Amino acid sequence: MTSDTPQRARSAEAKQQRERAILDAARALATARSVREVTLTDVAAAVGLHKSAMLRYFETREQIFLALAADEWRDWTEGVRSSWASGPPEVVLARSFVSRPLFCDLLAHIPLNLERNVSFPSVRSYKRTSLAAVRAVAGDLASREGLSEQQAYDVVATAAGLAGALWQMAAPGTKLREFYKSEPELAHAVVDVEPRLVRVLGALIAGFRSPAAAR
Repeated sequence: MTSDTPQRARSAEAKQQRERAILDAARALATARSVREVTLTDVAAAVGLHKSAMLRYFETREQIFLALAADEWRDWTEGVRSSWASGPPEVVLARSFVSRPLFCDLLAHIPLNLERNVSFPSVRSYKRTSLAAVRAVAGDLASREGLSEQQAYDVVATAAGLAGALWQMAAPGTKLREFYKSEPELAHAVVDVEPRLVRVLGALIAGFRSPAAAR
């Protein structure tokens, strides 16, 4: 006799497969909608589990998205480190974020709520991944652009923070953005993320290279 009801993952391998299925479902839902609109019930339904059964794999909805954010940091690190030769550092950094819409969406939610409803071990695991990513890219930037380690770290950290904030302000693909664009007096509310990031990061890098910063 067979059943369509998903069985509890009992082996370590089966549990990992179930966790990956949950993360893949959350990624697909958040990409199609947005992080803020996806509930734990939505993810559970996508993988055919009852909401209560999800707690065997992730402690909260926020832990699911924090785990996705860690995946995004690893992917971003690999991508940006292989792209330095493609343009000025501010352009490479800006494009590395804008080309990853889900990552930008997650970056805004991480300090606001994703780190606030999980256990400290989960926060520690995530922070180790994100800090290692920033340090790795900052190390490249420092050696390529003649910046100090602290200056390079500040540039990369600023890029990540601004990418998350500007992405939310830009409201891409939403009726709100179309409203902004339709009202001439609200023209300054229309945010184009990549060019603004390029301008701000370019100014920051130029400032760090100046004689005043050297002193």
